[in-house]
Amino acid sequence: MPTVSAHVATTLAAHIDNVFGVMGNGNAYFLDALERDTDATYTAVRHEAGAVVAADAHYRASGRIAAATATYGAGFTNTLTALAEAVQARIPLILVVGDEPTSGPRPWDVDQIAMASAVGARTYTVGRADAAATTVIAIEHALSYRVPTVLAIPYDVARLEAGAVPAAPEPVLPAPLTPSAFGAAEIADLARTLASAERPFLLAGRGAWLAGAGDALGALAEKTGAVTASTALGRGIFPDARFDLGVAGGFGADGAMALVREADVAVVFGASLNQFTMRFGDLFAPGTQVVQVDVAPAATHPHIGRFIRGDAAVVASALVAELDALGAAGSGWRDGIDPAALTAREPGDQLAPDGRLDPRSVARRIGELLPADRVVVSDGGHFIGWANMYWPVASPDRMMMVGTAFQAIGQGFPSVAGAALARPESTVVLTTGDGGGLMAIADLETAVRVAGGRGLAVVWNDGAYGAEVNLYGLKGLATAPMLIPEVDFAGLAEAVGAEGVVVRTLADLDRLETWAALPASQRPFLLLDCRISSSVIAPYQQEIIRVNS
Repeated sequence: MPTVSAHVATTLAAHIDNVFGVMGNGNAYFLDALERDTDATYTAVRHEAGAVVAADAHYRASGRIAAATATYGAGFTNTLTALAEAVQARIPLILVVGDEPTSGPRPWDVDQIAMASAVGARTYTVGRADAAATTVIAIEHALSYRVPTVLAIPYDVARLEAGAVPAAPEPVLPAPLTPSAFGAAEIADLARTLASAERPFLLAGRGAWLAGAGDALGALAEKTGAVTASTALGRGIFPDARFDLGVAGGFGADGAMALVREADVAVVFGASLNQFTMRFGDLFAPGTQVVQVDVAPAATHPHIGRFIRGDAAVVASALVAELDALGAAGSGWRDGIDPAALTAREPGDQLAPDGRLDPRSVARRIGELLPADRVVVSDGGHFIGWANMYWPVASPDRMMMVGTAFQAIGQGFPSVAGAALARPESTVVLTTGDGGGLMAIADLETAVRVAGGRGLAVVWNDGAYGAEVNLYGLKGLATAPMLIPEVDFAGLAEAVGAEGVVVRTLADLDRLETWAALPASQRPFLLLDCRISSSVIAPYQQEIIRVNS
């Protein structure tokens, strides 16, 4: 007779292909049912936080919801930082956990519902008679609100017989948000503004990508003659790259960002306009009319002059229709610009004055050698500037920064597993620092095991927590707590079956060239242990230093 855990596993597997986790007392029956009764793929990770991170990265890379699982108590509390990141980043996933028995907490139990709520995640607890229905409701909640959702199985309920598993209904999801009558009037007025604009600019973020707005935005850019750019999480969304300035904000090139300040009308689609995108308030000139289109209840930045609530694809398509009705012609502003010149990056020197590698030249060379079909996953830390500035990707779901929404590090290695299973045809490239790399080191083994020859890790090894050195070291605080003894990441990689290469000169990157030329089936997982200088500060970090000085 199927158990409550079988009801959860079977219903979950009807909607989810991949589950990541660590087995323990609280989820043992769930994992048994998942293995015996479903076609879902279970991937073991080595730390519970890694389970949530892998499920998070899987969704970012594919748009398909995944699940994580952990036991109760200590297993659950280990997930909290990763869970908070997924909440902040608006990533739907299901976290299946064991929980205290219905008879009450034991000495090792904690109030898991309160803890999940504290970081913004809702919990659904299954019972003997409603396990399948509750599982569908949890999936529906995660997808509808784009948040991680906890599905708890009380310990004494997990193995109870529950009868035949009912057919799993499809989750009922909300339709794209259509503007109200007032919003429609605002769209018509914005179309007239764009028709008369001399220097129109369009900026799109991850929300526009999730809305499937790429083609509509491309048509709008063509109709208005606008220059375009994206946020770090929306890069590549505009189909015509000829007039695109790349990433806006702290990762943007100085020449490109100077051009943005010349815009007279800027329309922002599906971007929250955080402090980094806005360059701490300096992205737009004071005279620029800034309009935001978003599904949020209200404008998300004080520089917004006009706000239209609606789905990015719906609003962009409506604007094109209004412009057609007006017989509007493009502004012609973009015809005189050279995006390639405006987005040129500083090449860097081979070595910094301290004799260690200049991270700019390393990033540039790696960018030249990486396979074209790649997905880049980034941990958090000072080094995030290098991949974002020097490694272009084809679309927003091919560059993900797991950890930055919650300002966390140590999310890198398990991200590789989630992205590799989401994109089985692509090379997955991790960019991580030595601090975050050590924090997540348990799942280096997971990354190697899951990605194999499709996996590449670049460790920016500068012997320090770089962001702290750049911000607080420059303020005169003691630097000893900010430093890390130099770690042999190449050796650690070798210990778990990968190939490790210590990179002290640009010539050492020749191994990446030969590796990339081989079929993935003939390659090992490769880790590049890049011994870089901590004296070269990324431009986005220089902005932070300026604001905080």
